[in-house]
Amino acid sequence: MVEHCLRYRDDEPVGDPAVTVDAFAVQGNATAVRIEPGDDARALLPALDRIALIEINFPSYGDGRGYSAARILREHGYAGELRAVGDVLIDQLSHMRRCGFDAFAPDKPIPQTAADKALATWPEVYQKTVDGRAPIWALRHGR
Repeated sequence: MVEHCLRYRDDEPVGDPAVTVDAFAVQGNATAVRIEPGDDARALLPALDRIALIEINFPSYGDGRGYSAARILREHGYAGELRAVGDVLIDQLSHMRRCGFDAFAPDKPIPQTAADKALATWPEVYQKTVDGRAPIWALRHGR
């Protein structure tokens, strides 16, 4: 397992190393896959039920392609662990969680208490997304 991984799941962590999307396409029997910027997350859609862990790499905090990959996977029913790895900053955690990430393995460790506080900072949200929280406009209108 990755050191300094913050997990927000009740199941056991996946111990298998993640393979690239291309390697998964060739071998197809891996249980952990790593998506790099530029990889198309939709390539994994036919196999989502066989993958226990998907890591999405953020080589720099400014590269937002991983958010889209996470949403695509969750919107298509991926229920396994979705882990943000790389240049993940505390300020991004709540936004990443909204897109479906439930584990974080930042290059620079984030204390668990700080991560928990960051995730609880904004209890009301404005946009509908995959984390299950109703947007405030829907609450306001009784939806």
